Amino acid sequence: MKKEEEKMSLKVEKEERSNFEQALDRSNGWSKLYRTWSLFLSAISIGLALYVLYAAAFGGMPAWQHRAVFTSVALFLCFSFVPYKKGRNTLHPLFDMIPLLLSGVLVVFTYTAYPDVAMRVGNVITIDKIFGTLMIALIVEGVRRTIGIVMAGLTLFFTVYVFIGPWFPGLAGHPGYSYNRLIDTMFISTNGIFSDPIYIASTVLILFLLFASILLRTGAGQFFIDFAFSITGRMRGGPALASVLSSGMMGTITGNGVANATMTGPFTIPLMRKVGYSKNFSGGIEAVASQGGQIMPPIMGAAAFIMAEYTGIPFIQIAGYALIPAVLYFFMASVMIYLQARKQGIEGMPKEQLPNFWEVILKRGYLMIPLILIIVLMVQGYSPMRAGVWAIGSLILISFIRKETRLSMVKMLGAIESGIRGSISTIMACAGAGVITGAVIMTGLGTRFSRMAIDLSGGELLPMLLMIMVASIILGMGMPTVSAYVILATVAVGSLTQLGVSVIAAHLFVFYFGIFSGITPPVAITSYVTAGIAGGDPMRTSFQSLKIGVAAFILPYMFIYNPTILMEGSVPTIILGVSTATVGLIAFACVIQGYMITKTPIIQRSLLLVSAISLVIFEPVTDGIGVGLFVAVFLIQWFKNKKSTVVQVESNKDLPSTNSHIV
Repeated sequence: MKKEEEKMSLKVEKEERSNFEQALDRSNGWSKLYRTWSLFLSAISIGLALYVLYAAAFGGMPAWQHRAVFTSVALFLCFSFVPYKKGRNTLHPLFDMIPLLLSGVLVVFTYTAYPDVAMRVGNVITIDKIFGTLMIALIVEGVRRTIGIVMAGLTLFFTVYVFIGPWFPGLAGHPGYSYNRLIDTMFISTNGIFSDPIYIASTVLILFLLFASILLRTGAGQFFIDFAFSITGRMRGGPALASVLSSGMMGTITGNGVANATMTGPFTIPLMRKVGYSKNFSGGIEAVASQGGQIMPPIMGAAAFIMAEYTGIPFIQIAGYALIPAVLYFFMASVMIYLQARKQGIEGMPKEQLPNFWEVILKRGYLMIPLILIIVLMVQGYSPMRAGVWAIGSLILISFIRKETRLSMVKMLGAIESGIRGSISTIMACAGAGVITGAVIMTGLGTRFSRMAIDLSGGELLPMLLMIMVASIILGMGMPTVSAYVILATVAVGSLTQLGVSVIAAHLFVFYFGIFSGITPPVAITSYVTAGIAGGDPMRTSFQSLKIGVAAFILPYMFIYNPTILMEGSVPTIILGVSTATVGLIAFACVIQGYMITKTPIIQRSLLLVSAISLVIFEPVTDGIGVGLFVAVFLIQWFKNKKSTVVQVESNKDLPSTNSHIV
């Protein structure tokens, strides 16, 4: 175990070296020109991070200038770090250098154009058209490089949709708008590119990504893994349960399922394989746990911060709403793992192969202090920005407590640069989402979509929910969570609220399905990553992920039909509602696994399915039916198992003693 941990630590340390640290290393064979260019990019990345920190603490540039310059610098870094074609190690003189130079010009313009550009709202001039067109084109290309062709195509389509609306039939059509109107909305105002997604990315989100990068550089990733194994390692199916716990802890600070899987998967998956889980099941567990980190407070994913801006609900309150569903999600995943372990007879790991809980806490437990500080500050009314600044400052200070976690100046700057570099794809997603949002607002598509959805569903809530679920999963397959959420929050949430769904329940509904498209076949990105680590089949792994993470597809309906899990109602009502929801999820797990105390026949599985469906709705009659059926099946299996155990003991007594002497 120790040798495996040492190998893992060495691997992580090597992978974590930033571009800045590699540029300072004279032994890597880089040319002087390439080293100078790398240091220049590092300086820009670190400078951007320091500006964001300063702006969060003391205030920065005016709104339009801040967002425009931030986006322009992010584009410059995108074209510097991400080549036009995957696999290239050098910049192409045409396809990389030209966008790079144009984005540099854009940085200069957006910085110097203010405040004149603010005076031209509704009165676009030629230079605005030139630079507005340039920014839209660069964003589409930046999105293509970092996210993929689907999101880039969608961004481009919505830009063109502003003009071609008259050719669309029915509710999808609109009168069409001029090019001046497009540039005015997308570039001059803060209703398009520089709307809420980029505002959140340039303030709150970037701070927490920096915090995550610095925290992981202190060795917190290994702490999370050791902590999880010290708690669950000896339990039945222990390594798999540890994967759920460690990946959930890691995911709440990274907010990215794929990144989380690549950090924890290489350690947890081999140990799951070692105790008896299959390749596909091991990869499925890691994918479910990694993707679920985006729903676990206190930090969650990028979309949660945008949700706070859209709904006007403080982020800490949204985190509070999301807490019970997140716990239920990880609880059901754990139940699925436990039942699988019972079916296969998988035990935990020996105590001597596991880290000691108190040693883990004493050595690196203090790294949790900044996370606790974030919660405390936001509960006391601090903004997420101010809480993020304090958390980063406290993290740097406490890293000096032990030599193993201490951050030198080079390590700290390297972590900052890595945080910025890792955030580029999210910033591009927010910029693309801003273009789409601007087009939806201009054309009134959101209002028409809501009307169309209500008409198609006949004004009934359940068909509406099913339609939005499918749309959320499809959108989430081709784009990151933040983009899928922004689009659906703009066009679909209104239709739910018109049918009486609360604002927070409607937003969390599309939020969940946008996230868990990452483990939904056929395009289950996170599952494909974990399948590669486990050496399993990508499609089979994604179906295992779907099975293990089925709670993700049940909980959103509970937001609507059992709002107690969102802490709506009195304390006794919430306790009762959460309890029945928990029983319902266990019933679903037993149905899927075909196992409870013993193997479950088809009739008992059918009864458990009725129980689970009944417990989705928080009503006295349905809850009574659901709990009654669950208890009935449990007692049948318990008595059957007890009887078979007694029979087995009696039969063992009748066997001849193996200790008799041979004469």
